[in-house]
Amino acid sequence: MGEKALSNLQLELLKLYSTNLSEQDLLALKKVLAKFFAERAIQEADRLWKEKKLTNKDMDNWLNEE
Repeated sequence: MGEKALSNLQLELLKLYSTNLSEQDLLALKKVLAKFFAERAIQEADRLWKEKKLTNKDMDNWLNEE
């Protein structure tokens, strides 16, 4: 298997992991990260929605496909 360099995010997380956090702080950090990535996903979905000129009818059609 080929070796891959760590991403900048992975490097920062490794620095963070060298610090012992309380369970409460760890949970708070997980929530912050989850919110960050959820917001990024929503922004990208909104961008694609506008770019593709999608409508609510398009979404209804996709949801009702068999």
